[in-house]
Amino acid sequence: MLSEFEGVVHGHRDGHGFVVRDDGQPDLYLPPNEMRAVLHKDRVKARVVRYDRRGRPEGRVTEIIERSSAPIIGRLLQESGVWLVAPEDKRYGQDVLIPRGATGSAKPGQVVVVELTEPPALYGQPVGRVKEVLGDIDDPGMEIEIAVRKYGVPHEFSEAALAQARALPDKVRPSDKRGRVDLTDVPLVTIDGEDARDFDDAVYCEPARVGRGKGWRLVVAIADVSHYVETGSALDVDAYDRATSVYFPRRVIPMLPEKLSNGLCSLNPEVERLCMVCDMLINAKGDIHAYQFYPGVMFSHGRLTYTEVAAILQNTRGPEAQQRQALVPHLLNLHDVYRALLAARERRGAVDFETVETQIVCDEAGRIERIVPRTRNDAHKLIEEAMLAANVCAAEFIAQSRHFGLFRVHEGPTPEKLEVLRQYLKALGVSQSLPDEPRPKDFQQLAHATEDRPDAQQIHQMLLRSMQQAIYTPHNSGHFGLAFEAYTHFTSPIRRYPDLLVHRVIKAILQERKYHLPALPTPGEAHAKLSKRLAAKGPSAAEQAHRSKVASGRAHAEMLGWEAAGLHCSANERRADEASRDVEAWLKCKYMRERLGEEFSGIVTAVTSFGLFVTLDSLYVEGLVHITELGGEYFRYDEARQELRGERTGIRYTLGSKVHVQVSRVDLDGRRVDFRLVRPDEEVLARALRDKHGDEPDGPSRARAGRAKSAQGGAQYPQKRAPGAKAGSKRIASSDAPRSVRGGGKSKKGKR
Repeated sequence: MLSEFEGVVHGHRDGHGFVVRDDGQPDLYLPPNEMRAVLHKDRVKARVVRYDRRGRPEGRVTEIIERSSAPIIGRLLQESGVWLVAPEDKRYGQDVLIPRGATGSAKPGQVVVVELTEPPALYGQPVGRVKEVLGDIDDPGMEIEIAVRKYGVPHEFSEAALAQARALPDKVRPSDKRGRVDLTDVPLVTIDGEDARDFDDAVYCEPARVGRGKGWRLVVAIADVSHYVETGSALDVDAYDRATSVYFPRRVIPMLPEKLSNGLCSLNPEVERLCMVCDMLINAKGDIHAYQFYPGVMFSHGRLTYTEVAAILQNTRGPEAQQRQALVPHLLNLHDVYRALLAARERRGAVDFETVETQIVCDEAGRIERIVPRTRNDAHKLIEEAMLAANVCAAEFIAQSRHFGLFRVHEGPTPEKLEVLRQYLKALGVSQSLPDEPRPKDFQQLAHATEDRPDAQQIHQMLLRSMQQAIYTPHNSGHFGLAFEAYTHFTSPIRRYPDLLVHRVIKAILQERKYHLPALPTPGEAHAKLSKRLAAKGPSAAEQAHRSKVASGRAHAEMLGWEAAGLHCSANERRADEASRDVEAWLKCKYMRERLGEEFSGIVTAVTSFGLFVTLDSLYVEGLVHITELGGEYFRYDEARQELRGERTGIRYTLGSKVHVQVSRVDLDGRRVDFRLVRPDEEVLARALRDKHGDEPDGPSRARAGRAKSAQGGAQYPQKRAPGAKAGSKRIASSDAPRSVRGGGKSKKGKR
């Protein structure tokens, strides 16, 4: 019990905290008095001092190994002549004292960035100085300025990188075309969202003889960023540091300077551009019969939108088709090959759940005007399947060459998640079961078997939540969700660094040479955190097999370099997602502040021991109905069924339950919306009536719904949700696909 271990402190807005252990063991609870001398993100040594009634460890910090270097963002306040900064991230738990003369040009109430000069102590607050003034809290775009600093997103290019970009030509030069296939007469087109500004992929399809049968030639041309961004250059260092473009409503923080991302590398219409090409033959069944990669020169014959292409496919005599008459036959060919690829996906057993994706529409001041559902039409799906096909070919090409590279790996559910899912399905009376080592097809069959049930949506949400997150790694373990034996990212080098590395590897293979990674910068905090989490999980079978084949010495060092690159890109992808979600949550809270007291219908999207997370039907905003707002009775929480059930009335709230709620509280700093239950839906009441005389399931916890609220006036609840209770899950085919629409920025998908 007295042995020490290392970990990172994660503060909680209520004053306590946790030590997230490096060894993967359960988090260690730190009471408020232990948090006085440490701050959120500090690295510490700690030990367990006791266990609570549930067997959860409570601990004590024994040594502070490293103070977090992350800046603190907050509002500058003056109280009784004392200057202080109240952190915007409430996990820091303590205000920062600012000595006289250390406030710079900041004025009271403004948002500032603080650099600590003295850490906190048991009997003293942290002390700091104002490093940067961001502006007033209501300034347009302030939420983005806060997020990029809060999550450490690089948002300014180095002078060396900008100088290098300025020195690049404005158009393709004759010397750039040497050794490339001329595709300028091939009617390649780009298909993107209306608000897209950079175009990194173009497509073309024509009927072709494949073997003895009919099929198609599908050409996917991708912007050749690697021609301009050389390994180890200033542009390359900045791109690696970012690892991905970050998409916010109304703003994008690109991976590459605008000269490249929107100009020289963007496949803009009616200009020559350098590209890397995946040229495929696909048979009538949708199987890839043959493929080849080569560098090319292309000329985009049209910048099309999803809406426009969908209209043409629905009506080849409509106004949209009349404007694009020369391209209509090629678009019909693309639609034909898409249907064949879709049939192959179905046979393969790829996991494909449809859920609602939303888009935030902002006004000129950056405030939300409305939140609308995003409709995926055949044009979206057509491009998605074309990109998947190219990505699969790239992965196979690298794997067969025995060259190091990055794969996009998505492993099946862990045994723990699989057991939770089994218990849930059993509790709902679903007869289909999952084997100990399920295949994607098992999930697909389960989804089809339950799609007509009234609780189909909640079942599919739980299937999604059982999945692991996809990562980049040199060890090919396949992609579970897409049911591919090998998969990588080839199609978006303008906005994803792994794709740029894949291009370099493919070029090296074509030139019969080896590509060697440059010396990589020191990994950041997100990299280290993900690395330790994966290390605690242990190497997969594919990693063990790969490592056993790698000889010691230089090859081993090279493998470690690729592993580090994969971890870095995976961690920064998570960082970008967190920053985007933080901004969206801020905007939604400001949006809901204007709707305090209004009533809405909604659906339960997560169930926890402390209440229900509800997403509003018309606004697509999620908030919490705390258990204190469910009525004056006891509620049992059943984790297996993911439900809260009232002991007296028998009312059950589960995933998918319909409710009517009132907006009761909005906490902008906490990015939190609280609802008050007005009434359950008639369906919920009817079910309670039917179940009133039935057996009541046992639940692991019981909570009194009528207990008093906290003194702060709002329902306080943990930020850590119950196992599996993560709201806002997306369809697996979208969340890890080459294309999507992200907020109000560039229309792309980037999660597969």
